[in-house]
Amino acid sequence: MTRPPVPLPTGFLTRPIAHRALHDITAGRPENSRAAIRAAMAAGYGIEIDLQLSKDAQAMVFHDYDLNRLTGQKGPIQQRNCDELRDIPLLHGDEGIPTLDEVLDLVAGQVPLLIEMKDQDGAMGPRTGPLEQAVAKALSGYKGDVAVMSFNPHSVATLGALEPGCALGLTTEAFLQKDNPLLPAATRQYLRDIPDFDRVNASFISHDIHDLNNPAVARLKARGVPVLCWTVKSKGAEVEARKIADNITFEGYAA
Repeated sequence: MTRPPVPLPTGFLTRPIAHRALHDITAGRPENSRAAIRAAMAAGYGIEIDLQLSKDAQAMVFHDYDLNRLTGQKGPIQQRNCDELRDIPLLHGDEGIPTLDEVLDLVAGQVPLLIEMKDQDGAMGPRTGPLEQAVAKALSGYKGDVAVMSFNPHSVATLGALEPGCALGLTTEAFLQKDNPLLPAATRQYLRDIPDFDRVNASFISHDIHDLNNPAVARLKARGVPVLCWTVKSKGAEVEARKIADNITFEGYAA
């Protein structure tokens, strides 16, 4: 018998969520950095972070697959070990790339933490396991509001099978070709309709602000499924997004 999905904690619906934490490079707070996380907590926001996998299978808090944009160094993040990555300073800051364990210790349940696992398969396929195992291990015993999501339904299903004890969700969008040039058209069409929601035991979605009128979103919302959205970049956009979304993930302004 399939166990019921873990509901999304209400904390994720009552305060705006800072996208990649409250980052601002002019203030020395790069995205997904400890400084940005501290700032978000000080402001009382929820926090969204991204995870990539190190060469030695550790969950690193980092958005891109390549190091260049955020560190100035070349090469995929998966070609570096955890200790090496921790010593690579983020551009516009004075700290290295944090691990998920370090971020969990820092947040310590003070604000809701929304975790996105970046697709490790390369094409939203079933080649999953190491990152999900690292996430489940890190979350074991964590006290506080936490939820985990991914664009890749296989990733969410893999994590769910490890019973992390947290709410699971799908990160969703229109999956247009211009935004996902490496995904086959059939895969993009399939994911656009969010057909895996029940299969992966999800309890929420986080959908692209530019596609909130998607009929698949409306169907889930009619069922009472919480709808978060990304990424809101102005107060005006927030007002429009909240006509459909239950909460926002934001950056670049004070939500």
